[in-house]
Amino acid sequence: MNHDDISRSTLQHYNEHAEDFFAGTIDHDVSQNIAALLGAITTPAPHTILDLGCGPGRDLKTFSGLGHRAIGLDGSERFVAMAREYSGCEVWQQDFLHLDLPPALFDGIFANAVLFHVPSAALPHTLDQLFGTLKPGGVLFTSNPRGENQEGWNGERYGTYHDYDSWERFLLAAGFVALHHYYRPPGLPREQQPWLASVWRKPMC
Repeated sequence: MNHDDISRSTLQHYNEHAEDFFAGTIDHDVSQNIAALLGAITTPAPHTILDLGCGPGRDLKTFSGLGHRAIGLDGSERFVAMAREYSGCEVWQQDFLHLDLPPALFDGIFANAVLFHVPSAALPHTLDQLFGTLKPGGVLFTSNPRGENQEGWNGERYGTYHDYDSWERFLLAAGFVALHHYYRPPGLPREQQPWLASVWRKPMC
């Protein structure tokens, strides 16, 4: 199966289960991740933020409520419609494998639980697009389920499960500078922290 087929299958799953996904995630506390992104941006607020893989719009609404210009992006047609209605923000429908983003627009990108759906062979191109749409000095936040660098199908969804060293190699190759990383949920033993969160900066020049 080629990358476009993989993406279509994953997006079809989200389109078909959009309401259940919204109900199951609306109360998730990702304030630690939002703070990690905003805390790393050095320019004065308000910021222009891209919520990559915004889903039904939970975090878009949070960023907007904090006074930032928040723009969402998702490949799921159903999620895009839900996010526009729920957040009141501008939302773009784009596949992560075929991003068409304006250059140097965003102060920050919030990629929470989304980039792991990109096959590892396609990841460099996706990261190049994210790098290009950040302003110099801009910040990329990512959070993904961690693993031992395996990838494949989890039901109807495709996933890649990097450890930190593997993830770092991809991000450094794309031109980003590592700021810091941590594991979630906070306050638990490592074996009970399935999420790897990391913060990256686009160099000023």
